[in-house]
Amino acid sequence: MDFRFLQELIDRQEKNVKLLNPLIWAYVGDVVYEMYIRTYLVSEGIRTPHNIHVESVKFVKASNQSKFLEVILPYLTEEEVEIVRRGRNAKSYSVPKNANVLDYRRATALEALFGYLYLNKRVERIDELFKIIFENIDLVMR
Repeated sequence: MDFRFLQELIDRQEKNVKLLNPLIWAYVGDVVYEMYIRTYLVSEGIRTPHNIHVESVKFVKASNQSKFLEVILPYLTEEEVEIVRRGRNAKSYSVPKNANVLDYRRATALEALFGYLYLNKRVERIDELFKIIFENIDLVMR
């Protein structure tokens, strides 16, 4: 995917993405995560918006995002582990009723990682991590 225009907008505003609040990374990462999941579901033959929504909800549950983080953790660089730590420890003032605090923080950490990578124009790395996630879907989604 080529998001050069969006990346140019970011370049004008913030030169050091590491200085942003980790919740900003997670906010952007939520969109990145959702886009990859929806694209995956379309590639799996799901053809109606309703069915894509129904299936994608399973992937975006905090408990499953937490499990996906566990799957990719062994493949992360030291820098990425630090981003995950900062995302997990970010002070969020709400937790959904249907998620426990630990899963919610780990889901936030996963989204923060993808947002951080995206804002740093590291889409190839996002691709690599999602390839690992998609190779392990059966392990997580049983």
